[in-house]
Amino acid sequence: MRVVGLDLSRTFAEIAYAEDGRVTAGGRVTLTHGALHEWAASQLRAADHVVLEATANTMAVVNAVRSHVARVVVANPCQVRLIAEARVKTDKIDAAVLGQLYASGFLPEVWVPDDATQTLRRQVARREQVVRQRVRLKNEIHGVLHTYLIPRCPAADLFGRKGRQWLATQPLPLEERLGIEQRLRELDRLHDDLLAIERLMAEAVVGHEDVQQLLTITGVNTTVAIGIWAAIGDVTRFRSPEKLVSYFGLNPSVYQSGLQPARHGRISKRGRAHARAMLVEAAWAAAKAPGPLRAFFHRVRAKRGMQVAAVATARKLAVIVWHVLTKHEPYAHTRPLLTAIKHRGLQLQAGRPSQRGQKGQAADYNVKRLRDRERATVEREEREYARRIARWRPQRPDGETTPPRRSRSSG
Repeated sequence: MRVVGLDLSRTFAEIAYAEDGRVTAGGRVTLTHGALHEWAASQLRAADHVVLEATANTMAVVNAVRSHVARVVVANPCQVRLIAEARVKTDKIDAAVLGQLYASGFLPEVWVPDDATQTLRRQVARREQVVRQRVRLKNEIHGVLHTYLIPRCPAADLFGRKGRQWLATQPLPLEERLGIEQRLRELDRLHDDLLAIERLMAEAVVGHEDVQQLLTITGVNTTVAIGIWAAIGDVTRFRSPEKLVSYFGLNPSVYQSGLQPARHGRISKRGRAHARAMLVEAAWAAAKAPGPLRAFFHRVRAKRGMQVAAVATARKLAVIVWHVLTKHEPYAHTRPLLTAIKHRGLQLQAGRPSQRGQKGQAADYNVKRLRDRERATVEREEREYARRIARWRPQRPDGETTPPRRSRSSG
């Protein structure tokens, strides 16, 4: 088996061939579709394994050469740098190192998603960019109002119809008013772009069972469900919920040396930052909804504060996500009526026709008696969970229960 290492740059890739314990330089190939296909057809063999690091243009190179070889492997650049740190660093050396690490079995690989998952990830990333641009424009308008001592808008939404009518009557200089009008037009354009992106995202997952199961979790809406599912991809690659927690960067960092006990610090924040932010967003929503997750949030908040409680709840949500996806079962403490509303919202977002005048699957949520009965059920589960964890005590590594702390007054 021959291993082909590629070190990618912006315009070309350095090539190294590793075979029978020897590494030879293969020159360079220009990173264009024509040049890549020509090089792959003339130089690569059907039994070759191609290795390259994850960069911005990695997937384009993978798609160009994957049909010519037996396997294409994408390496984790951060871990490769830790394993193969060197004082002399060139593109030729990097390409050779990739081939040698893979041939020796020490290459830290990255999972390569399929085309559908990759497309969905790009849509999620594009949506995040649009949302950030909208937030920036809104903050700039608020900044102008603050600069000229304009009081708070009496309307609930400054950028809604009533808010804009109020904004048009404020005493502002002409150049500032023109700037605000320009930003409002940009906000409207971005709003249309956001709706178009969200529709494409919903169309891609509207009939997928995994997304339907994720919507049963408290605090998870359609946007969060799609973003998390796109980040996870194939959940079977995570052998345990702790692996998924680590993938999101929600696991605590650990420091231990010699005979000293291990010290746990802040979360590692290694992994997919956007998915981690979505889980934290879902945690804040779950903290306001009745259920065991709210009881868990309040318990941690009483000891560590709100921010730590939100991150801890996000970690628990990641564990729930793993169990829901691997067992193909809905969340144990779900609210069926509310879940039906989420499912119907996903269908409407995907462009499914409206059913005005017809009793659809989510109509029961509008019946107050049924809605209150469902809420009472999860509130009872929340109280039961709070009563159970009130007697819980953390365990020592040897299995012994940690003794309660002595108060200062006890001497």
